[in-house]
Amino acid sequence: MRQAQTAKPVPAADRAIQILSKSGMVRLREFKAAGIPETVVARLTRAGRVVRLARGLYQLPSADLQTGHTLAEVAKIVPKGVICLISALVYHELTLQMPPFVWVAIDVHTRQPNHRYPPMRFVRFGKKALTQGIERHMIEGASVKITSPAKTIVDCFRFRNKIGTDIAISAMREALRKRRCKPDEIIRLARSLRIASVVRPYIEAMTVDEG
Repeated sequence: MRQAQTAKPVPAADRAIQILSKSGMVRLREFKAAGIPETVVARLTRAGRVVRLARGLYQLPSADLQTGHTLAEVAKIVPKGVICLISALVYHELTLQMPPFVWVAIDVHTRQPNHRYPPMRFVRFGKKALTQGIERHMIEGASVKITSPAKTIVDCFRFRNKIGTDIAISAMREALRKRRCKPDEIIRLARSLRIASVVRPYIEAMTVDEG
């Protein structure tokens, strides 16, 4: 009587490739959790079968990159961070500006990550600002937190000394023109974050112009 053949275990290197094919980008700790040693990942990287994007972050060299690829990388590196300001405007197609780094909001009490790539610029948000008006978008298998159009506009006015009032005004005009958000939504968030007195005159002027 023939004995049933047992399936051969999949080599760690092949499993690593399978995981990357499915997830897009993978952290080293995720490989380890799947039982794949760091030495295997290092060997794959030296062989060119895997690309090291940043410290502890890997992907396949043949990965099909999306427009938000860098945002997905940032979400993996700073999982508690939120894409904000000009980077969020770019994602929502509310500006033609292309910043040389990704704007990331982190908690006021969080230690600032020390990563050279991708280039990031951090701003500190309080608990309320870090939880209100936040959307989650799936990009290359990563859950990326991005401020909503209305919240992004409000944040641009809050940090106008860093990015310029002209960018905030232009983004507001574009968001209203494209109907990405309503004036009431912007005012509500501005009021909650105590900047309504700055935002309201611009909203009123633009809604009067449209009328």
